[in-house]
Amino acid sequence: MPGFEFFGDKERAEVQKVLDSGVLMRYGFDGMRGDQWKALELEEALTKRMEVGYAQLVSSGTAALTVALASAGIGAGDEVIMPTFTFVASFESILALGAVPILVDVDDTLTLNPEAVEKAITPKTKVVMPVHMCGSMANLSALKAICDKHNLLLLEDACQAIGGTYEGKPLGSYGDLGCFSFDYVKTITCGEGGAVITNNEQYYKNADHYSDHGHDHIGKDRGAEDHPFLGYNYRISELHAAVGVAQVQRLDEFIAIQKKTYTILRNALSTIPEVTFRAVPEGGEENYSFLSIFLPTEEQTRKAHKALGEHSVDACFYWYANNWHYYKKWAHLTNLTSLGKLPNEVKEQLPDYSKSDFSKSDQWISRTISCLVKLGWTEEEVEERAANMVKAIKSVL
Repeated sequence: MPGFEFFGDKERAEVQKVLDSGVLMRYGFDGMRGDQWKALELEEALTKRMEVGYAQLVSSGTAALTVALASAGIGAGDEVIMPTFTFVASFESILALGAVPILVDVDDTLTLNPEAVEKAITPKTKVVMPVHMCGSMANLSALKAICDKHNLLLLEDACQAIGGTYEGKPLGSYGDLGCFSFDYVKTITCGEGGAVITNNEQYYKNADHYSDHGHDHIGKDRGAEDHPFLGYNYRISELHAAVGVAQVQRLDEFIAIQKKTYTILRNALSTIPEVTFRAVPEGGEENYSFLSIFLPTEEQTRKAHKALGEHSVDACFYWYANNWHYYKKWAHLTNLTSLGKLPNEVKEQLPDYSKSDFSKSDQWISRTISCLVKLGWTEEEVEERAANMVKAIKSVL
C-alpha cells in the first residue's frame, strides 16, 4: 500500500517548511515557528476528506487504536470483539488498556462475520472493532445494527483501507470512531503516524488530551495547561505531519491508479473458472490496494502461491502461514507472553485460544491469496503481470 512510491518534490517542500521554522514539535513554540502548524494542517485536511467533525493525529496506527479506545473510556476488563485476520496491533492496543480481545471468525469479506459477532457478545462487551484488511470493508450496516441493539461502540480499524467507501461514506467515518495508519507501507504515508477520526466531540477532546500526557491545550502557555486526566505520549512530530500534508492531497490520485491496475488484474484472473474473489459488501467500494482471491482448496492455494513466485510475480501473500496477520501464529497472545505482569482481568477473561475453534475462518484464509497493487507499475508491466498470474495459477489447477 505504498504511498512512498511517489514520494517527491511535494513532500520535500512541506518538510523543508518545518526545517526552516526550526520547530519540530507540534505543540508550543508559537513565536518561533513562523505560523507553520503541519499537524493542524493535516488534521484539517483529514476532517474535510473523511467528512467528519474531528481528527486527531498520533504517532502510529497502533497508537490511533489505543487512543480511540481510551477516548471512549475502554479499560480493564472491557471486552473488544475483533477478527481472527488482522495485524497484531489490534490486540496490542486492546491489551495496552487492560481490556480483553475477543477473537471471532471472518467470512468471505475477510473481515468480521456479523453472526459470529452476535454470538460473542457478553455483558462485558463494549466495542466491536472491524478491521478493513487489504483495502476492503466489513459489512458495516450489519455490524452497526448489532451495536445499536446491544449499545456497543463501533470502532473501524481502517488502517489498510483509507480511501475506500461504504454507502457513500469514507471508511473510518461510518462508526463511532475510525483509525488510520500512515506508516511507511500504507496507501499514504507520514513515515510513521496515525489518526483517529470521529463526529463525537467528547471523544475528540479525550483523544486530544490523552495523546499528549493529559494536557488540555487551553491557552498559549504549555507549562500552565491543566491535566484533567491521565494520559500518555502518542504525539506525532511536525516532520511526519508535513509528509502527510503532501500525501493526503494525492490520495485520490493513488486510488485511481490502484483501481486501474486492480481492474486489469481482476479481469485476467476472471478467465479462470476456479478463481473466485473476496466479497465486497453491497454499497462498498474498495481502495484497490490488494486483489484477494480464493482457490478451491488449501493445497491448490499453497501451490498457487509458490507458483506465483516462480513466475516472477512478487508481493503476493498467503496469510494462512503469515506470522503477523492470522491468529494461528499469535502464540504470544495465546500464551500471554509479556515482559510485565498483565492485569488480572486479562488473565482471567481471555479465552484459551489454543482450544478455540476458528475453522470457519480457516476455510477462507487457507484458500486466500492477496496480491499487492503497486503504484509505480507501467501499463506494460501490469499486462505482463496479469499474464504471468494466469499462467502460474493455471499451472497448479
